[in-house]
Amino acid sequence: MKFNLGCQLSYSIIQSSTLVFNISAVNNEYQEILDENLQIEPQLEVEEYTDPILKNRYFRLNAQPGKLKVAYQATAQIQPFYAEPDTIAEVLPAELPLDIFPYLYPSRYCQSDQLLQLAASEFGNLKLGFSRVTAICNWIYDHITYLSGSTDQSTSAADTVVERAGVCRDFAHLGIALCRALNIPARFVSGYAYSLEPPDFHACFEAYLDHRWYLFDPTRLVPQNGLIRIGTGRDATDASFATIFGLVQMEQMHLFVKQVQEGESSSQETPGYTVKAIAIV
Repeated sequence: MKFNLGCQLSYSIIQSSTLVFNISAVNNEYQEILDENLQIEPQLEVEEYTDPILKNRYFRLNAQPGKLKVAYQATAQIQPFYAEPDTIAEVLPAELPLDIFPYLYPSRYCQSDQLLQLAASEFGNLKLGFSRVTAICNWIYDHITYLSGSTDQSTSAADTVVERAGVCRDFAHLGIALCRALNIPARFVSGYAYSLEPPDFHACFEAYLDHRWYLFDPTRLVPQNGLIRIGTGRDATDASFATIFGLVQMEQMHLFVKQVQEGESSSQETPGYTVKAIAIV
């Protein structure tokens, strides 16, 4: 499936500031960037860095007081990996690759050590595997109200359990924390999302099962095979679309994602929920 996507961000720079953006779609085995364009007004020097493991793409700007506009556009081709859920098992800690262990530990927004009792009581007796992570997502969907503006950047998974409301970021953090509390490695994913209304950066999470990362979205707001990945990390700290050092005020943010239709073949797949497990790593 092919998508056109992008964002336009407008800022008022109050004092000399440094801004680090993570808005560029990643290039990996399952997601190919066919073309892209970045425009900065006024023209500034752009320093770029790509994480060699996660493939997150960052760029840094040093801006002087005044107006700043950042516009990114890309065409992405995604080819998800699908598998039958019943065949996907959990990986015991004794068999986990050592580089996966950081995704088992508590992190700033995913205090899995504080949710051990909840995880054990709700999911400890369930069948291990893909279905148990699905049960976690179902529990979050049933018990947490999706409510725009109900949380802020300091809200953690433990807060969400208490407040019982949040946005996609909070749903993802809670899913990650509950998985980790059950010794299932989990990590945060941000991206552009097809059919999300209103358009915004979207957050979901991945669980490491059967030696592969599988994608989960407890919000059920967007088709999983319509997510174009931007960032991956332990939690939102590692995948923020903008990190700002200085006094800056956001004035406007606009995102878009459109599917590119290629021919009239009846076999063309349209993004949507699927009964199969999906991995876009």
